[in-house]
This record gives sequence, C-alpha cells and structure tokens, in this order.
Amino acid sequence: MSLFDAASRARENAHAPYSGFKVGAAIRCRDGRVFAGCNVENVALPQGTCAEAGAVAAMVAAGERDIAEVLVLADAPDPVPPCGGCRQKLAEFAGPETPVILAGPDGERARTTLGALLPGAFTRQHLEQGET
Repeated sequence: MSLFDAASRARENAHAPYSGFKVGAAIRCRDGRVFAGCNVENVALPQGTCAEAGAVAAMVAAGERDIAEVLVLADAPDPVPPCGGCRQKLAEFAGPETPVILAGPDGERARTTLGALLPGAFTRQHLEQGET
C-alpha cells in the first residue's frame, strides 16, 4: 500500500468533531511495512492525539523502531507539517535525512526532511553527554 493511500484511509476515520480538521499520517519502515494514524480530538482539550503520534504508536506496537519515510495528509491551502511535538516523536525513530512528504487530498504538495523540520533535535546523545 502506498503512503498516500494509507494516510488517506486513516484520515477518513479521524475523529475531529471540534475543529473539523482531519489529518492522516503514514510511516514506511525500513522493512517496507506501512503504519497509519489519524488525529483523535477530545472535548477535554488538549487530550487528543495527532495523526503522526498515532502512526508512531501503531509502528511501535507492531515491534518496529526504524522510520524510513513519513507522509502527512491534510486538506488546507498550504502544506501541513507535523506539529513540534510530533517532529520530536518522529525524531525518536528517524534520522534527520528521513523524507517527510506533505500532501493534500490531490496528492503530494511538498517534500522536506525531518532535519529541515526539526533542526537541533533533542536526541539520545544529549542524555549520554550528561553521564559520567
């Protein structure tokens, strides 16, 4: 399944009764498996979850830990990148060179990398620097 198709299917199931802003995300792992997620809003803001976080959770639940590519799908005039928190969640399992595709219902709108979206990411190496 393509990343676009997976994100599109997930987006259809998004729970966005408050904003009406549905988002789907899909992750391809190095082994080729694809995991998708959608945003899930909650009346008790900010208790909802982002589509990217859902895709990461599905990936981890399946035992995967290595993201090769990400696609985020939303219907907006401009390409919609992952929020700051999701950028950090993606960086836990992907390197700065990992492609991030920003798409709309009509297809790909922009292409970037995780490093361009999150320069200076907080990483495991930062924690190791503090150890003596």
